[in-house]
Amino acid sequence: MEELLRTNNPVSVSFAQSLLQEADIVHFVADEHMSIVDGSLGILPRRIMVDGEKLMQARRLMEEAGLGVELPAKLVRPVD
Repeated sequence: MEELLRTNNPVSVSFAQSLLQEADIVHFVADEHMSIVDGSLGILPRRIMVDGEKLMQARRLMEEAGLGVELPAKLVRPVD
């Protein structure tokens, strides 16, 4: 799994999840329950993770939907 986007905006997370689900792109939200740690202040961003083979398709989908500003400029690859 690779990081598609990282944001503090719960609306962006929900919208992105909806788009990915509609496109049948397997994904999950990492750090979703970290608000327990940060006291619900929203200072810890949530990350949407997708299969590496679908990363470029998912990025294109986000850009077409207007979420391009939420995407990292460089791809975030996991450390081996």
